[in-house]
Formats: sequence, structure tokens, C-alpha cells
Amino acid sequence: MVDDAPAHHVPTHDAPARVRQLRLVVEAEDFDAAVTFYRDVLGLPERAAFEGEGDARVAILDAGMATLELANPAQVKMIDAVEAEGRPSARIRIAFEVDDSAASTMELVDAGAELIAEPRETPWRSLNSRLHAPADLEVTLFQELGES
Repeated sequence: MVDDAPAHHVPTHDAPARVRQLRLVVEAEDFDAAVTFYRDVLGLPERAAFEGEGDARVAILDAGMATLELANPAQVKMIDAVEAEGRPSARIRIAFEVDDSAASTMELVDAGAELIAEPRETPWRSLNSRLHAPADLEVTLFQELGES
């Protein structure tokens, strides 16, 4: 019998990784406000910062482990329903794992983020909130709640 189902790649952990780092590059119109928000309020440590001619500036902030989460439209719609009462998310949304989603959400709102959705428990046992943050980014904060 021939199986016409698409093959799924099973990762092998013995093979060396070809990609060493995921770096998301975001243009921030108000650079100082964005650095203050993400570095000082959210707490992403600064790895490096560089300045160049014509007031060119960049700050490289460490966000811990990076993953690339690819989701089909049905999954995105389901996440939007759970996380933000069905409000469609931006095509690219940044998710940060934090220790206390509720407290971190309020800190970011106090620092200028627009609250899209209050922290709420998801079916996958995390506490998620959604915000519109500096540098025109849509952000999800999530706190893993562990086993029930």
C-alpha cells in the first residue's frame, strides 16, 4: 500500500544545528523609547550596542532562548479566540515567556503598551496576555502554569 500522506520531518538531536541564533530586527522610529521599554521595563539584557554615522544606532537585546513558531491560519484563529476574544493578531507577533504574566502585563501597560487582552489561562496551561508595544510590535506575554 502506498501512503500519500505528506512526510513529517522528525528532528534528530544528534545533528549539529546549522543556525546558531535567531535575531529579530525591528525598526523603531522612537529608538530611545523602544530601548527603555524592552531593555529597562521588560528586562531584556543588552548584549551589545553600536552607533554609526548619521545617528545610526542599534541595541542587541538578549531574549533568552529563541524559537520560530510557525502556525497555519486555523491555528492562528484558534489562538486569537483564546488569547484575545477573537481579535485578529498581527501577521508577526512576539511572545515572551515571563515568570508573572499578570504583573509583567501591568508593568508594560504602565510603561506605555496598549492592553489588547488581559492575562487569561489557556487550554495549553499558560497565562497569556496580549499588548501593542513600542516599535509597533504586537506582544504576547505568557507564563507556563505547569501540570494541573
